[in-house]
Amino acid sequence: MKNLTLSNIARVTDGKYFGPEDKKEFTVTDIVTDSRKVTPGCLFVAIRGERTDGHKFIQQVTEAGAAAVLAERDPDTLRREYGIPTDLSITAVRVPSTLQAVKDIAEFYLRQLNKPIVGIVGSVGKTSTKEMTAAVLSQKYRVLKTEGNFNNELGVPMTVFRMREEDEIGVIEMGINHFGEMHRLASIVHPNTVIMTNIGTAHLEFLKSRDGILKAKSEVFDFFQSDGHIILNGDDDKLSTIEEKSGVRPVRFGLAKEGYSHPNDFYAEEIEPQGLDGTKCRIITPAGSFLVLIPMPGQHMIYNALAGAAAGLAYGLTLDEIRRGIESCESLSGRFHIIHTGKLTLIDDCYNANPASMKASLDILRNGSGRKIAVLGDMGELGEQSEQLHEEVGEYAGRSKLDGIFCIGPLSKAICRGARKTASPKTDIRHFKSMDKFLEEVPGLLGDGDTILVKASHYMEFGKIVKELQE
Repeated sequence: MKNLTLSNIARVTDGKYFGPEDKKEFTVTDIVTDSRKVTPGCLFVAIRGERTDGHKFIQQVTEAGAAAVLAERDPDTLRREYGIPTDLSITAVRVPSTLQAVKDIAEFYLRQLNKPIVGIVGSVGKTSTKEMTAAVLSQKYRVLKTEGNFNNELGVPMTVFRMREEDEIGVIEMGINHFGEMHRLASIVHPNTVIMTNIGTAHLEFLKSRDGILKAKSEVFDFFQSDGHIILNGDDDKLSTIEEKSGVRPVRFGLAKEGYSHPNDFYAEEIEPQGLDGTKCRIITPAGSFLVLIPMPGQHMIYNALAGAAAGLAYGLTLDEIRRGIESCESLSGRFHIIHTGKLTLIDDCYNANPASMKASLDILRNGSGRKIAVLGDMGELGEQSEQLHEEVGEYAGRSKLDGIFCIGPLSKAICRGARKTASPKTDIRHFKSMDKFLEEVPGLLGDGDTILVKASHYMEFGKIVKELQE
C-alpha cells in the first residue's frame, strides 16, 4: 500500500508508535477491521462498536501475523486490560479514536495514489447507479468500486484501502442520514466527479425535509475538485436548484430533453420496455446518440444508464464503449435482482426501501407474468411522517392492479390500510405480524407462475424470505 509505513500512519493519525525502531518504515500490506481477515503484514484496526470491541482480538491477530495494530491503548495497557501474555510482542500505533484514525489514513492513502474518484450521492438508486457507472468506466479503465453496503464513515475508508496503484479510477458510494456526515466522507475521498441521483424522502427522521436532505447531500461539494465534473438528475426539482460549484457547471440527465428547470444534456428517446428483461431506448448525448438495451427493468434504470453515460463521456469513452458498458451491467442480490426458480419469478429488492423506491419497484412488478404479488415490509427512518408515507405507498400499491399485497411488520399496517382504500375488491390484502407467520402461510398464498416482489428496509431481513421462496 503506497507510502503506508507505520511511521506515516502514526504521523497522519497523531498517534504514538510502540515497537522496534527498525520496523517503523515497514509498509503494511492491507488494513482490516475484521480479525478473521487478518493476513501477514497487515494493519489490524481495533474498532469499538455496539456489539464488540476489536481490542479483544489483538492477541489473536498478532499471533496470526498482523504487522501492527491500531488501538486506543498502548501495549502495556492492552496486556493488562485484555489479559494478553507479557511475552507476546505487540507493535502498535496508539490513537485517541481508531474510527477517526481510519478516516485520516484513508484520506492520506488516496492522496498518495492520486487517482480520480467518482462519488455517488443521493436518496435513492446510489448502488445501482454506482454499478452502472463502474460497468461503463470499466470498458476503458481498471475500476475500484464500493462493494456491499460499505458507504458510511467506516465503509468508505475500507473501500479506499482496497484500491491499489494499478487501479485507474474509483467509483465510491457515499450514504448518510445525519448532517455533517457527507462533509466527513467528502473530506476522505475529495471527489473529482460527483453524481447525484435524486433528493427523496429517505432519512426524514434526522434530516426533517427534502430541503434538509438536499443541504446534507450537498456537503459533498465541500471537498469537490475544481477540475472535475458534476452530474445531476435534471428531472429532480431540488437538484435543479444546484448551479455552478467551484467554477464547474453541472451536466444534467433525465428522461426528456427538457428537465425540471434546465435542459438535460443526456436524455432518452424511443423508450420500449421489455418487461422484466429490461428497456430498449436511444440515449442522446452531446457527442451523439446510440441504441441500447438496459438489462434491468424500470424507469429508474434509464436514469442510472444516463448517469453512467455522462460519466463515461466525461472520462473519454466512445459511445460504443458506453453502450457496451451499460449492456454489461448486472443486478446485485437484494438490488432488483430477478430470480427464476422454475415455479416462481422473484424480484429480490429487499436490501433497502423508502417511498420512492417502493413505488418504482411496484411499477416493475406490473410488468411481470402470471399473478403479481407484492410482499412489502416496514420502511425505516421516515420520522414523524412515517405512518402517512407508509399509507401513501399502500394507496399506490392498491392502484397497481396487483393480485396480492402481503405486508409484514408493525409499520406496514399502514400500507395495508392505504391499499384497501384504492385496490380492487379482488386484490388479496393481508397483514402479518412477523416473517415467520407469513412463511407459514406461503403454500396457500403463492402458486406456480406467480411474479413476486420482495421489498422492505434492510433491518427487516427480508433476504430470508427470498431464500425460503427460492428453496
